[in-house]
Amino acid sequence: MSENSLKLIDFNRPVIVGNEMQYMADAVATGKISGDGIYTKKVHSFLEHELDVPRVLLTTSCTHALEMSAILLDIQPGDEVILPDFTFVSTVNAFVLRGAKPVFVDVRPDTLNLDETKLEALITPKTKAILPVHYAGVGCEMDAILEIAHRHAVPVVEDNAHGLFGKYRDKNLGTFGVMATQSFHETKNFSSGEGGALLINEPRYIERAEIIREKGTNRSRFFRGQVDKYSWVDIGSSYLPSDILAAYLWGQIEQREKIQSHRKNLWERYNGELRDWAYSHEVQMPFVPAHVEQAYHMFYMLMPTLELRQGLIAHLRERSIQAVFHYLPLHLSDMGRGFGGQPGDCPITERISDQLIRLPFHNVLSAEDQGRVIEAILEYDF
Repeated sequence: MSENSLKLIDFNRPVIVGNEMQYMADAVATGKISGDGIYTKKVHSFLEHELDVPRVLLTTSCTHALEMSAILLDIQPGDEVILPDFTFVSTVNAFVLRGAKPVFVDVRPDTLNLDETKLEALITPKTKAILPVHYAGVGCEMDAILEIAHRHAVPVVEDNAHGLFGKYRDKNLGTFGVMATQSFHETKNFSSGEGGALLINEPRYIERAEIIREKGTNRSRFFRGQVDKYSWVDIGSSYLPSDILAAYLWGQIEQREKIQSHRKNLWERYNGELRDWAYSHEVQMPFVPAHVEQAYHMFYMLMPTLELRQGLIAHLRERSIQAVFHYLPLHLSDMGRGFGGQPGDCPITERISDQLIRLPFHNVLSAEDQGRVIEAILEYDF
């Protein structure tokens, strides 16, 4: 078989892993497929218990969960929010939509997480939120971040899109800040196609979060029998996902041990079989601190140069293997420059953005296909 006729190995592939189809049919059969149906409640209850979180609210995306957090923190025009330069645009957009000015902090060269040693110097009287992102499901240095945040009385909102079931010092990611957000996009460990969740760790935010999520009405209180009718009481939007999506997600979460075990095996095989090649070619492998339990969200490598990174992507493509790069520096984007971003502001982000390559990594990647990926990389000599 020629290389060009090889079966394509997808970077990501959304798949059925359990009873997703059965549960979606069951949701339809109940006669209620709008938000907060039986499967939404199953997911809420499970995550609240498993993560020990006072309240979890499913949303239509992680982006919308972030938008809710910006509203809950009453972000106003001119407020500042600090976030890593190396993250997806949703983290910043949610707060810019409220008029905030983003303040980008560079990332650590080892974990690619927000560099906590550069955080305090960026805090001003206008700082209204700190937004750590647990990149690749590897926890940020939350002890240091929280100590700084508490000293300056600035709330922390964790963007935990990558990190469900990951831990930092034996505590679940997403449970450190006043709030945290999750993603259930099709590229995540557990998916509903599009979806997210807001984790609320400070009970004082719960009632208003329910109102914001229900279009600014106190509809949740009405359904609990706490008021005899509901009305418009605050700003809000329609952030509830269909119960069909929650049913699909519940089918995935039920298989969490199987999914996480498979992803752990994939990660450890990549890490083990590529390490010698990486060392001999000055390629940086992922770093997971000893006090962190990662979520096994992705496997990436940092090539020595942009040219070698692009060369490896092309080399793999020729062998019917999809590999991709990741975020571009936010401060150098058109929007970022509009907020004053200049070359050299975040040198680590600028470097790693050119070097990073993500390898195929999903819930049904077979041992045979992973072996093909590894073999192809070992053939890439320079």
